[in-house]
Amino acid sequence: MDIEKLVRMANQIGTFFQAMPDHAEALDGIATHIQKFWEPRMRRELLAAMEDAGAAIELLPIVREAIELRRASLG
Repeated sequence: MDIEKLVRMANQIGTFFQAMPDHAEALDGIATHIQKFWEPRMRRELLAAMEDAGAAIELLPIVREAIELRRASLG
């Protein structure tokens, strides 16, 4: 899948949860949504792109933080 599309989708999820007043709850919501509704292949591609210096640079900071916190369960 196109990494730009995955980043755009992840950012849409992040934008939704970012409005929550509880930051920890927002992080959990982002990671849980990606874990439940994304195929394993999509999650693996996004994780791999995050390790490449520029591939996922457009990820919102809250999305990056959520994924890093739950990396083990998303892989």
